[in-house]
Amino acid sequence: MVDAAAFIAEATDAVADAVGDRRAVIALSGGVDSSVAATLAYAAIGARLTPVYVDTGLMRAGETDQIRETFGYMETLEVVDARERFLDALADVTDPERKRHIIGEQFIRVFEAVGARMDARVLIQGTIYPDRIESEGNIKSHHNVGGLPEAVEFDAIVEPLAELYKDEVRAVARALELPAAIAERMPFPGPGLAVRVIGPVTAERLRVAREATAIIEEELAPHAPWQGFGAVLGKATGVKGDNRIHGHVIAVRAVGSRDGMTARAMELPWQTLQQIQSRITGQVDGVARVVYDITHKPPATIEYE
Repeated sequence: MVDAAAFIAEATDAVADAVGDRRAVIALSGGVDSSVAATLAYAAIGARLTPVYVDTGLMRAGETDQIRETFGYMETLEVVDARERFLDALADVTDPERKRHIIGEQFIRVFEAVGARMDARVLIQGTIYPDRIESEGNIKSHHNVGGLPEAVEFDAIVEPLAELYKDEVRAVARALELPAAIAERMPFPGPGLAVRVIGPVTAERLRVAREATAIIEEELAPHAPWQGFGAVLGKATGVKGDNRIHGHVIAVRAVGSRDGMTARAMELPWQTLQQIQSRITGQVDGVARVVYDITHKPPATIEYE
């Protein structure tokens, strides 16, 4: 396990040395990885850092408001509304790897635009060790590793967390006294809800995934999963009132893990599963049925795409 205090001092110095007297931008998603990286970078170079939160339309419920509330003290924080841009780029795309590469490229292009405006020549990312292992090992491309386009308009990319596992990042977050809502937050994929929608990504399917995930996270809180969410699988028949419907199928995923490299599907109480399905089918418009995923990692991955 990392010595958090020593790591903070070393990483802050390393960021300051890598950036030098230049300006930098950092991708800030609100997850623990990017939040820790942003906090370290801001401590290292202050107002020469521009934290950029990109509202892709692929985020969890309330994400944008939470970013503003938590990181508003960073005077250079920028919130970019790119929802239409990302949805247009993903139109009719069904291949999971292509989704990841499209999202990675769109992120970079947004950061490049902000960087050019701010004369920032360095990009800082919250990439952690499992991200690199999975991308380099051809398991899947992370949008900030294997999903990056070949040509990037930055002089340097700095990744201060690149040697840490998720549990070590959390230890650093606690040492930095980040809010528990950030430090203990469940992992969220860089490509967002796009990899929790099987097949085409549409505004409607994203809405369903977002609303279902909010319910699942709330209901699973007492069980403390390493990760828990809902994925939109496709459609199936169901009954609402006296009417037959052809509605969305939601898969509930809840796993325990230490670092995300392997994971075990959780044995949740039947009452909890019934409460989840009751709320989702009753509160999320257009859902016909809910299923529970009992597959471990391996053979499955935690996310669906």
